[in-house]
Amino acid sequence: MEAMLGEPSNLISMLATDSASHEVASQIYVGLVKYNKDIELVPYAAESFSIEDGGRLLKFKLREDIKWFDGKPLTADDVEFTYRLMIDPKTPTAYGGNFKVVKEFRKTGTYTFEIEYEEPFAKALVTWATDILPKHALEGEDLLDTKYSRQPLGAGPYKLKEWVPGTQVVLEANPDFFDGKPYIERVVYRVIPDLSTQFLELKAGNLDMMGLGPLQYLYQTSGPGWDGSFNKFEYLSSGYSFLGYNMKHRFFQDVRVRRAIDYAIDRDEIVKGVLYGLGEPANGPYKPGTWQYNEAVKPRPYNPEKAKELLKQAGWTDTDNDGVLDKDGIPFAFSIITNQGNTQRIKSGVIIQQRLSDIGIKVDLRTVEWAAFIKEFVDKGRFDAIILGWNILQDPDIYNVWHSSMAVAGGLNFTRYTNDRLDALLEQGRAIVDVERRKVIYDEVQQILHEEVPYSFLYVPKSLPIVQARVQNIEAAPAGIAYNFTKWWIPLSLQQ
Repeated sequence: MEAMLGEPSNLISMLATDSASHEVASQIYVGLVKYNKDIELVPYAAESFSIEDGGRLLKFKLREDIKWFDGKPLTADDVEFTYRLMIDPKTPTAYGGNFKVVKEFRKTGTYTFEIEYEEPFAKALVTWATDILPKHALEGEDLLDTKYSRQPLGAGPYKLKEWVPGTQVVLEANPDFFDGKPYIERVVYRVIPDLSTQFLELKAGNLDMMGLGPLQYLYQTSGPGWDGSFNKFEYLSSGYSFLGYNMKHRFFQDVRVRRAIDYAIDRDEIVKGVLYGLGEPANGPYKPGTWQYNEAVKPRPYNPEKAKELLKQAGWTDTDNDGVLDKDGIPFAFSIITNQGNTQRIKSGVIIQQRLSDIGIKVDLRTVEWAAFIKEFVDKGRFDAIILGWNILQDPDIYNVWHSSMAVAGGLNFTRYTNDRLDALLEQGRAIVDVERRKVIYDEVQQILHEEVPYSFLYVPKSLPIVQARVQNIEAAPAGIAYNFTKWWIPLSLQQ
């Protein structure tokens, strides 16, 4: 039993942008490939694959023992159907870009097919880690109004047993899963939209696992009732949090203003005060220590005097001596929104609010329930500034988040930042396979984001999962702990 801050929005994952939907869907569907514990792509629904013609051609052979939950076989027809959905302009998905660069999809048999590209595409293989959808169920369905968004038909390790809105999602092991029935029979995701409440439920024995906050990890999970009863893990997460600026807001169209705010944020203070040192300051969209990260881009230091100087250059002064900067009679006051229940983001917002007050900017901090936060504010671009987080993917291609074509309602570029040079780099980077040549491109991408400041990158936290000690076969690896979830098990004497 584990907790989620918000419930899934849609269990057809291509239609969802929230982490809860993707986490649950990953147990229900399968992709052709997946990441192993060392973050290497390996066959999953595919029995085998080959990359040919200098990266322009992928050939796949599907396993022939995969069944949908209704007993029908998963075939190349389903993969082709999923591909056609992803490129259909009527499909409301934020993830179609990688599929639209395919030149041709060719079935060569019931369980075999080829995918041809005009040019080598760096994310060709990882594209096909996407959930495969059932043609026989979804063909002809209105994806925006189909029962399968809440009654998913998959072929993965778990089936949906129950979904009680606002309360919990229950999965049960799929006895026909091709990689063997999962050892844990039932998985319950409880919707608990507050991390403090989640922790109380963990302590009371009503949760088996959760991601701890730093304070909980360091000071509240040792001693009687904890030692020997739980196992804790610690590793730098593949994700970052950020303060994003709405580029349609007149305050933030001046890069000097964005840089000023960036100078006014003390990231070390946030890492110490919010993460208790269990994390690192973020300096771009890539994980420190990986090949994608540009060490030459030096973080903007905390410098409130430099911030004030830039704001003055941009025309912001305190003409009426009320402590708040103004320009053309308009005070520099704006709101930052973030999601309820995420104490790290909220605390970061409080610190940022104080530091901006120090330089004459008035900030109103608001929190919004998760589903409304995504649907009404993020997707529609209805915010001044926003504190949110992104996963850091294994491939440096961030086209879906930063390309101008994604700066539309429902698109992942919800700050609406556009830059012709960045567009060109993102297009080039995904068309190159050679790592050294890609490194040059993504180094410049990081440099542009640093100079232009569409986000103030805040921190990369450590992942701090805790799991009941009765759960066996958990081993931390570069991919985290959940890579072998279907092989976790609980001794019979300790089962509840």
